[in-house]
Amino acid sequence: MISSTLVLAALILGLISYFQATHFNSTVTINGIKVGHLKPEQALKRLSAYTLKNDVYIGKKLIVDGKDTGTKFTEHDLASIQEILKQQWTWFPSFKRRNYNVNPAQNDRYRSVTLRNEVEKKLKTLNKHLKAPKNAYAYLEDGKIKVAKSVNGEQYNVNSLMKAYDQQEYNSEIHLNAHFLLPIKENSKTVKNEKEALRTLIQRKVDYKVQDQTYTFNAKDLIKNAQVTEKRKLKIDPSVLKNKVAEINKKQSTLNKKFTFKTHSGSMISVQGQSYGWALNVSQETKRIEKAFEKGKKSLKAYNVYGVGYSTYGIGYHNPTNHGIGNTYAEVSIKEQKIWIYKNGKLVTSTNVVTGRHNTHEDTPKGLWYVMYKESPSVLEGSEVGNPNYSVKVNYWAPFTMSGCGFHDASWRRNWKSDAYLTQGSGGCVNTPPKVMKTVYDNLEQNEPVVIY
Repeated sequence: MISSTLVLAALILGLISYFQATHFNSTVTINGIKVGHLKPEQALKRLSAYTLKNDVYIGKKLIVDGKDTGTKFTEHDLASIQEILKQQWTWFPSFKRRNYNVNPAQNDRYRSVTLRNEVEKKLKTLNKHLKAPKNAYAYLEDGKIKVAKSVNGEQYNVNSLMKAYDQQEYNSEIHLNAHFLLPIKENSKTVKNEKEALRTLIQRKVDYKVQDQTYTFNAKDLIKNAQVTEKRKLKIDPSVLKNKVAEINKKQSTLNKKFTFKTHSGSMISVQGQSYGWALNVSQETKRIEKAFEKGKKSLKAYNVYGVGYSTYGIGYHNPTNHGIGNTYAEVSIKEQKIWIYKNGKLVTSTNVVTGRHNTHEDTPKGLWYVMYKESPSVLEGSEVGNPNYSVKVNYWAPFTMSGCGFHDASWRRNWKSDAYLTQGSGGCVNTPPKVMKTVYDNLEQNEPVVIY
């Protein structure tokens, strides 16, 4: 009797063991499809016959209504089903719910490409109408470092959702848990790094040199507002810095200002800057200094200098001596009807001249100009009182105004007296005797100051 009972028990255990080894447990699913109590061949047949609805949900919200397709399972996938059978095997029947994902050997391009692209596009479209999260960030305000608080948004984290999509590619319906874009938090490493970058910024100094003067710019005094961009670069509010550069420009620039000049006789006069002079391009120089602070550069020389006339660079910037005129220049006295040319402070030539006609208001314009260029020979064309359209050849020409006034020889002139300019002067030029014009021409230089008084 006992022997029969043992035999029966062994038989039952054998049958159970065989069944467990050849059939799936009752609550097992593959790709969400029930395969409980089925053999691998039967499970494959059920998977092959199953229709995929291809509907994609986020939570309970349907975002894509896909078209129905088959699962693409074939006999080539039997080995994968058999492998799952081994993984889920237990000695005795198990009621633990377990789902396994299997990708068919034959690729379903609709699920892996077409539908996937449609889902990703839909998520991005939805995000356009949803509130974006706001990151916490450090910033400088009124010289103090502060941190803006983060704000959660409603936009989906597309990358995370697409990864979740890929993990259940062959479920009939694809259900995704909502993953939202998260903002950078106040205590994040990013914000800590931003605060450190701002602390470093306000400790910086830049030595800014304009001609022979150096100004020390302290960030703590001149940078009151700043923040760190998404690309981890400093962005400075340059308003206070710009005012400082404007102050320097007003103080030191010479464009359109009066110059103190010592004449050949030793008297001190004041002459109005005309084309001669320079000024800082405040906006461009501010940007350069701003970049120097951002990159930690400690010194900078002024570069963006401008002027007026033939050359717009800013003539005179490199002549800080002699009240900004330098020691190489041409001096023209209308009263004395004479010119003097100096090289490095030494007189190299002097001659009588005839300037613009006074009684017709064609006087040679007074002020501080510069030699625009030199040309030999040249043809002068223009107009003057009594001669509305002239064209005359000269051997040497060195203009100093945009209106056409300059130094040139005048072979046609017969009256070289000191009072000739009153009624028989030129149309505005400085007529120079032909016999000395070559010497004058050779000693004039382009951009050289021309003082007329």
